[in-house]
Amino acid sequence: MPGNIIPEVLDVPLPSEARTRLTKPLEYSGLLDTYQNSDLTPVIGREYHGLQVADVLAAKNSDALVRDIAVTISQRGVVFLRDQDVTPQQMQAFMERLTTLAGCPESSGLHVHPLTEEGSELGDQISVISSEKQKKGGGLTHQLSDTTRLASAGWHSDITFEPVPSDYAMLKIHTLPQTGGDTLWASGYEVYDRLSPALATFLEGLTATHEAKFFHEEAARLGNPLRTTIRGSPLNQGPALEAVHPIIRTNPVTGWKSVYVNRGFTRRINGVTKDESDVLLQYLFNLVTQNHDAQVRFKWNKNDLAIWDNRSTWHTATYDYEAARAGDRVCSLGEKPFLDPASSSRRDALRFS
Repeated sequence: MPGNIIPEVLDVPLPSEARTRLTKPLEYSGLLDTYQNSDLTPVIGREYHGLQVADVLAAKNSDALVRDIAVTISQRGVVFLRDQDVTPQQMQAFMERLTTLAGCPESSGLHVHPLTEEGSELGDQISVISSEKQKKGGGLTHQLSDTTRLASAGWHSDITFEPVPSDYAMLKIHTLPQTGGDTLWASGYEVYDRLSPALATFLEGLTATHEAKFFHEEAARLGNPLRTTIRGSPLNQGPALEAVHPIIRTNPVTGWKSVYVNRGFTRRINGVTKDESDVLLQYLFNLVTQNHDAQVRFKWNKNDLAIWDNRSTWHTATYDYEAARAGDRVCSLGEKPFLDPASSSRRDALRFS
């Protein structure tokens, strides 16, 4: 575990407004141990019963509770909270507190998606996840619909096309089919640990380009102008929807390394030929999709809530249903991705702790 976080991207200094405020990883204090919980797999996912977001917001020791929740999410990848009585506005307030206490830059707030309509009923910072919208051809699902019939093509991390991408995301499902519609998450820590030392060292010297230019076509088809104003960070604005990030990044909350490319938005590894890039990316994508023991699958009940760390997980929905499925999502923004050369893998950190 590193003693200090060194926020650089391959020795290139990061803008001050995009740096994490943490100087070392956060430590878990144990406040959540009194709540009933269970790990869903050895490497990813933890489920809590009786832990209500609304109660955490109102608690006298709210900041300490939220900080422990942040540490738990970042260590376990995704946390599931059953049967939540929480409004979209409370979700927004919780996410603002979570990202702040986890050390996000002062300029980072909640993300505004480029396809968010002006005057949205729930506000710019709350996204409505709806199967009805998907049927009209929305987002990543539409982009993939005419190129593949493999459900695994949907694996992604949220908004990596932004220079300052998401640290945490929260989703509450309030409308769901009788069966189907599960969501899967995979651990970027575990995928890093499955790299050979030689390949890991090689990848740590490279960056990749992420982009979502297909959102321009999406905006034109849906008849909504693309949001080019500030989208939660002063570095996230304009029409480019493209960013360069390290292939291996350090999560400042844990100090652990994670693979940081995804099928949804990563287009090219920089510094190698296109052929080499294609081979390397396909191998990394295969490590995510073909290792079920690095994944957790969650079956939703009404009003269940998931919070995950986008810096070190991927996720994908399961589109195996016909009935309506809908929920509310809030994404916070963290730091610009960086690699601390002194950071460790998850396995090494746990082995020597």
